[in-house]
Amino acid sequence: MCDEPPIPLPALPGQRLARGVARMLAGLDHAVLPEFVPARGLRVDLISLGPKGEIWIIECKSCRADFAGDRKWQGYLDWCDRYFWAVDCDFPAELLPGESGLILADPYGAEIQRMAPEARLAGARRNRLMRDFGRAAALRLHRLQDPQGVSGGAF
Repeated sequence: MCDEPPIPLPALPGQRLARGVARMLAGLDHAVLPEFVPARGLRVDLISLGPKGEIWIIECKSCRADFAGDRKWQGYLDWCDRYFWAVDCDFPAELLPGESGLILADPYGAEIQRMAPEARLAGARRNRLMRDFGRAAALRLHRLQDPQGVSGGAF
């Protein structure tokens, strides 16, 4: 049996939260993509595609200033069936809007504290998102396998 070195933790606090949330979502049988662009000018921390085609967006906030500086989050609501905030146990959760979901996370896992209300996407938007999600995932995988072999695509 070979001993492989442990995978290092991401450097930034928000990326550490995203790692824990992605692990939880994978446990719920969701496919997860970090740093996804659903539309020009928007970049979500995590987007997930559930086993029944549901689309969740999760924004990871590492501190009060990170949340206060986020002016785009309301634009994300039109691009998902459920919207969540992910924070650590020290974050002042009372700052977060109550009409969204809440996930408590650390680099190793996460737990849903408050389920986000469902607002089902229109069929055309869902189809576009699923196509873009699939393309982004495939292009990222290809880049990992052959970094010089992929050109184009902003994924």
